[in-house]
Amino acid sequence: MRNILFILLIIILHSCMKGEAVDLVIFNAKIYSLDEGNHTYQAMAIKDGKIVELGPDRQILNKYRYTKSVDAEGKEIYPGFIDAHGHLFSYAELKLGANLLGCSSEQEMIERVFDYQNKTKRKIIIGSGWDQSLWENSSMPDNRRLNEEFPNTPVCLYRIDGHSALVNRAFIDLLGDFDLDIKGGEVSIDNGKLTGMFIDAALSVLEPYIPAYSSSEIKKQLKLIQKELLGYGITGVHEAGIEFEELKLLSEMVSDNELSIYVYAMLNPSKENREFALEKGIFNLKNLSVRSFKAYVDGALGSSGALLKQDYLDKKDYKGLCLMDPDELNELAEFCLDIGYQLNSHGIGDSAISIILDMCSNIYKKNPDHRFRIEHAQIIDMEDLHKFSDYAVFPSVQPTHATTDQRWVQAKIGKERMSGAYAFKSLKNQVGMIALGTDFPVEYTNPFYTIHAAVHRMNNKDYPDGGFLKNESLSMEETIKGMTFWNAFASFDEGRFGTIEKGKRATFVILDKPLNRQAKFIENFSWKTYIDGRLLHSLE
Repeated sequence: MRNILFILLIIILHSCMKGEAVDLVIFNAKIYSLDEGNHTYQAMAIKDGKIVELGPDRQILNKYRYTKSVDAEGKEIYPGFIDAHGHLFSYAELKLGANLLGCSSEQEMIERVFDYQNKTKRKIIIGSGWDQSLWENSSMPDNRRLNEEFPNTPVCLYRIDGHSALVNRAFIDLLGDFDLDIKGGEVSIDNGKLTGMFIDAALSVLEPYIPAYSSSEIKKQLKLIQKELLGYGITGVHEAGIEFEELKLLSEMVSDNELSIYVYAMLNPSKENREFALEKGIFNLKNLSVRSFKAYVDGALGSSGALLKQDYLDKKDYKGLCLMDPDELNELAEFCLDIGYQLNSHGIGDSAISIILDMCSNIYKKNPDHRFRIEHAQIIDMEDLHKFSDYAVFPSVQPTHATTDQRWVQAKIGKERMSGAYAFKSLKNQVGMIALGTDFPVEYTNPFYTIHAAVHRMNNKDYPDGGFLKNESLSMEETIKGMTFWNAFASFDEGRFGTIEKGKRATFVILDKPLNRQAKFIENFSWKTYIDGRLLHSLE
């Protein structure tokens, strides 16, 4: 008994002799700092949400008095993953509507809509997520089946990319008379009749008739989405285009501590959002940051809305849709530059990318560190590639788009243009950095799908064998930086997080399994996820 008391006394005295008190010590880990020297550490001390010190286990455990400690069991720790391009509100709405992700046929799509309507009894049915490239007949659908099955209930079903929608006759009847000639959009007509397909700017005709979900419904779904993201170790999202009312809702959730992930919001260029930016300037509210606008220069490739320099191979005398002409884009760019904001431009086709690069050539002369981004950058004219470096244009891409689109992209653009398709390595080599995201809910939020697609150019089913355009693979090191530090830099947050270093926010993920470097997909999750030193997810 005396021996036990003596040992306890020694431990207590030793604790008292320790130095600075901290809140948390993580030890027995393999911490990948991703700092300039790519150092790895065993342990770290955390206080007030920031990293105090990193070092060997013995040094950290002996130097600090700590309230709590975590034995990481030898697991790998990385800076929290950041998704550089996601759509929180679109994902919430997808969950609230008829979820059509992964439908293998038009029949399955119809059946899911039926199931949804039987449960919800909506007066107007809204769904999203269908992708005709997964169907045996991969042509864009018309509304004949919807008209047969839903003759009296208006139905609007958005394609997976959100750039087109299929509506039935009952929905079209709600519209009344409207102009079929829409700048930057297309209303599909066959033999003098509307097919029900509305593409890009033509979606604006439908919007006044789309019923809005309540704030409480959206908030509930955003909390569930946050839980999903934290489970993968995702601690930040670049929200790629929101309206003013959505910004207000985000601000409410952040103020009420209902949303803990970091959100870097890109504002859609509406009148209200412009007024907000002029009044508030660079806006920071706890974990919400606003200092960028989103420009939509063209549509999506899957909907044949991406703006190409030459005709689509599968659509004669057609080059896609221009949603914002150069004068409009230049005006928005000057507006952003004047108020210290970034401009992130959606550009998928080579013609749209060329328009954006020309705009950036003028911006670069006025501010070389503008950090203006091109979102997606999927089909590049390789003659334009050098302009990314010349004008310091930051590429923001989604690796899983490459592994999804590989099924059909060559049939749309032809073999000659494939050299500039999903050219992630070439883009990274131009700028030295590249931002990586998912474009969820167009793709899954799973960051390990992103890693596999970026490094091995295969999907989670290890397809295609050998990888798609493998010469454009990123290394594992480049990929992880493209999900952490480079994404922080792309949002002006490199001083706060993106690496695990002394003085930075203690925002990191402890992975359940080591990162898989083999060309065979292995599922993984976060073992524990921390934001500002707070444990927000644990598998235990």
